[in-house]
Amino acid sequence: MQVVAVMNYKGGVGKTTLTANLGAEIASRGHKVLLIDLDPQANLTFSFYSIDQWIEDLRKDSTIMRWYEGDMPGRDVDLHEVVVTPPEVNARIEESGGRLDLIPSHLKLIDIDLRLAARLGGGTTLGESKRKFLDLHGCLARALKADAFREYDLVLIDCAPNFGLVTKTAIVASDWVLVPARADYLSTLGIAYLDGNCNELVAEYNDYASHGPAARAEDQISPRFLGVVFTMVKFYANRPIATQQNYIEEVRVNSQIPVLQGVVRDSPKHFGDAGESGIPTVLRAPIDDEVAVEFRALAKEIVDGLGGGLGR
Repeated sequence: MQVVAVMNYKGGVGKTTLTANLGAEIASRGHKVLLIDLDPQANLTFSFYSIDQWIEDLRKDSTIMRWYEGDMPGRDVDLHEVVVTPPEVNARIEESGGRLDLIPSHLKLIDIDLRLAARLGGGTTLGESKRKFLDLHGCLARALKADAFREYDLVLIDCAPNFGLVTKTAIVASDWVLVPARADYLSTLGIAYLDGNCNELVAEYNDYASHGPAARAEDQISPRFLGVVFTMVKFYANRPIATQQNYIEEVRVNSQIPVLQGVVRDSPKHFGDAGESGIPTVLRAPIDDEVAVEFRALAKEIVDGLGGGLGR
């Protein structure tokens, strides 16, 4: 199982659209894919369920909020208990043998970071403080090691546009980090900071896991950047417009994070009604549609970057 955190500090970069379409496309190739929605806006959840369905069927017992609640995430509820299988998209891919599951988000998840931060305090010794740090930051990683998740080939985690504790639990749990970005100044500005903060988190976590009474060798983590994916790209004459191409090339040359060849074009006709059908664009657009073709190519590039086989 490969675990990928999809994240950027900047909101509005097409992160959720990318996650939903990649998950659906890879599942349609016969893989079992789990999506985890850690963004309080819950847009990934609403890509597969209507708001009425969320209120009636998911809000009370089937969201990630239920798992994060309590003295420690997962102490009262196992993570697999909040997994759901969106019906519309799975009806579309069932002949492939794949499946797309989801752990939905909750609008109240925005309050969880403060609660988690409070749980970090209170250690009476350095060893106890380190153990709390490892236990809290590693909670999602440990949960995904349960037998119930062994059937999945890929987990995609849609992170909130911040570097709070919930996002950090996703990074610790991940093998890879995928960074969607718009080709403009504000969206690309934070890529270097994201790289630096991820490296600092990994270093701190591994230091705590390697030294002193809190040391546990199995806690060592080594997430890598899968790459930057440029989204909402405007095309002219079948290529990105000049100003955006300049930003893409600047990041390609100067960033420590690799830039993927595939891009997601700006297409309001495809993404303006995202979520209403419960089926992402890549599966409901005509097979020769340019956006669907580009998403399939991007999915192949990402699968190849993960090692190709995804366990099959």
